[in-house]
Amino acid sequence: MYKVIDLFCGCGGFARGFMEERFEILLGIDIDINSLNTYSRNIKGAITWKKDLREVHSKDIINVVGSSPDVIIGSPPCEPFTPVNYKRMKNELDRLYLDEIGGLTLHFIRIVGDLKPKIFVMENVPQIIEGELKWALKWEFNRVGYKRVYFNILKAEDSQTPSIRRRIFISNIPIKIKREGRRINVEEALKGLPNPEGIIDYPNHEITPLTEKKIKKIAKLRWGDALILFKGADGKIYRNMIRLHPKRLAPTVMGGSRFIHPYENRLLTVREQARLMGFPDTHIFYGPREVQYNQIGEAVPPTLSRTIAKHIKKVLDEGMVDV
Repeated sequence: MYKVIDLFCGCGGFARGFMEERFEILLGIDIDINSLNTYSRNIKGAITWKKDLREVHSKDIINVVGSSPDVIIGSPPCEPFTPVNYKRMKNELDRLYLDEIGGLTLHFIRIVGDLKPKIFVMENVPQIIEGELKWALKWEFNRVGYKRVYFNILKAEDSQTPSIRRRIFISNIPIKIKREGRRINVEEALKGLPNPEGIIDYPNHEITPLTEKKIKKIAKLRWGDALILFKGADGKIYRNMIRLHPKRLAPTVMGGSRFIHPYENRLLTVREQARLMGFPDTHIFYGPREVQYNQIGEAVPPTLSRTIAKHIKKVLDEGMVDV
C-alpha cells in the first residue's frame, strides 16, 4: 500500500480520492482546526497536526510516520495568486517571495525536498505560474532535487465533477486524464436529496436563514443571474450568489462562493454545495456553517483527486518514476 502525506490538507478532498484508491494516508497538516476536525473524521487512520507549516520540521514528520512517504500532496493557499483577490500583489514574484501567505508554497517545496517522495503533487490556481512565477517554481523544485517538473492543468468536470474547475497540479510526473463519461449537470447532482425545509436528519443539509429583503431580490433572479458583482485584482468583474442553471454545470465553487437553488428562493445547503464538488454524502463537514461552505470551496474535488490517484498508482506500479 502506497503511503501519502497531505500538506495544507483542508477538509480532505484531495486525500479522499487517494483513500478511495487504497493509498494509506499517514498524516494531514493544516492550521485550521475546523478543517482538521472534518479531515480526521473522514480520512480514516490519518494522524492530523494543527500546525503552521513554517514551523514544521521534516524530521518531526519522520519521527511520527516512521519513514518517507511514497507521495506528498497538498494545496498551499491560493489567495496570493488568484485574480479574485483584489489585494493581490502586482509583481508576480512578490506573490511568492514577499507575500507572507504566498511564501507557504516554498515550505511545501522544502518538505518535499527533505522527504524525497517518489511523487509530489501540488494543487493551486493556474495563475500561480503567471509570467516569471513558472520558472521560479521550476527552479525551486530543481534546487531540492527534482529535475523534472510538470505543470498539469486539469479540468474537474472531466472527472464527472458537476462544476467547472480548472486547476494546476504541479508534479514531477506528467498527469494526463481522459474525460470520464458524460458531464453531470446541477439538477442531476442535487437529485435525491430530501427537502431541507423543516427538521430532517441529514448531515450538513440545513437551510441558511435569509432576510425577507434578500429573498425578494433572489426571487427576481433568472438562471445564471447573480445577486453580487465585484471587481478582482485583474480588473474583471466577478459574480457571487448566482442562481444555478439546472441543465448546466455549476460555476467554479470557491471558498466564498454561495449559490442560489435553481428552483427555490434560497441558498444551497452545505450538502448541496458539497455535491457540486463531487463529495459523497458520507463526507461530513464540521465547524460553523459558513466555515463548512469555505472548506468545500477550498478543496480539491474528490472525483478529480481519485482520477489523479488512479494515474499515480499506475505510475508507481509500473516503476515509471524518474526524479
